[in-house]
Amino acid sequence: MNKLYRIGFYLLGNIILAIGITLNTKTGMGVSPIISIPYTISNIWDINFGFITFVVYSVFVGIQFLLKGKKRELRDLLQIPYGFAFGMFLNVFSAIMDIRYTAFWQQLIILAAAIIVTAIGVSMMVNMHFVPNPADGLAQAIGLKINKDMGFGKNMVDCFSVASSLVIGLIAIGQPLAFGIGTIGAMIGVGRCIALFNKFFKDKMCELAGMQTA
Repeated sequence: MNKLYRIGFYLLGNIILAIGITLNTKTGMGVSPIISIPYTISNIWDINFGFITFVVYSVFVGIQFLLKGKKRELRDLLQIPYGFAFGMFLNVFSAIMDIRYTAFWQQLIILAAAIIVTAIGVSMMVNMHFVPNPADGLAQAIGLKINKDMGFGKNMVDCFSVASSLVIGLIAIGQPLAFGIGTIGAMIGVGRCIALFNKFFKDKMCELAGMQTA
């Protein structure tokens, strides 16, 4: 039963994360940093969002291998099929979630929901310690490379993603596509919501999954 709970929490976490990311793209207020690059490329050149997310995630895995050097492991490559499956989740939810709004306050509600849902998904997935999201894997690799924690690596990945999407948008069409108040909200709010969710639910989840809490 412990293994079933662990697998179940991990899979459900990924689905919830995909829903949260998709919600973020529907706000019209910018997107979360981690998908700002594929979102920008997808919208400028009309490339399938899920597919380009998979491509960007694969590049992240490649960078991890370079950073880890002799510490790299073959199981890190599992992040590539993970990226493909996650990209398909994004395609599905993007297709079925037809969200409309007529006022700014409605956009803010959607943004708040996106931040909360994303945080829940990340927490459930990361706490089960299976294959990480390639962006999280890259954040961890950066942290290890410069003797910092994963949180610092996450900040670097977020900043790189936002900066890259801004440059791509400005060069290609003369304006940014992925950056807005929603991007800033995600950068600040997701981490805080993860901490809050973990405070109330992490111990119980890990107990059901037969895992020790850190």
